[in-house]
Amino acid sequence: MSRLVLVRHGQSEWNEKNLFTGWRDPDLTAQGVREAHAAGRALKTAGAKFDLAYTSNLQRAQKTLALLLEDLLPDGDLPTTRHEALNERDYGDLAGLNKDDAREKWGEDQVHIWRRSFDTPPPGGESLKDTAERVLPYFDAEIMPLLKQGKDILIAAHGNSLRALVMQLDGLSSEEIIDVNIGTGVPYCYELDAQGQVTSKEILEL
Repeated sequence: MSRLVLVRHGQSEWNEKNLFTGWRDPDLTAQGVREAHAAGRALKTAGAKFDLAYTSNLQRAQKTLALLLEDLLPDGDLPTTRHEALNERDYGDLAGLNKDDAREKWGEDQVHIWRRSFDTPPPGGESLKDTAERVLPYFDAEIMPLLKQGKDILIAAHGNSLRALVMQLDGLSSEEIIDVNIGTGVPYCYELDAQGQVTSKEILEL
């Protein structure tokens, strides 16, 4: 058996301002820092231990991982790989725009389609389908073989890159994933067998 834990970064400055973020690189807010520490404490209480960690190339995910490890591990040190395949979806022309302003400009229905549909990207950006097409090959090639070897792995990333993983791990359809929203700082804990099949799932309370 192996453990895989997915954690979305804590609240970012642009989350707080209700801005589309994507590949832009804002820092965590004070609340985001607290959420990262709370995730670490929740994992420690659950008895979680890890062999390796993975995160994106964006600082909000990297800092969440570092702060989480301060509470989880005595020395806060865990071999970590950073890769842009785990980055948030690229919001293209929407990046930096206020979500309410975008609704006023393009309409509630159009913005909802861009945000929540599986395969309709915003202008110049990525859909969840596009995001999955870079996240899942990386996961399958680099991380899944380690899980099958019994390694316990922690991934600190982003709402949509993690939704792509949850879609595969939970066997969700493109319609079912639309309603899945991953909260900031909330650990999603999976156990997998030697074939890489999920045997259990738990979402920890912060």
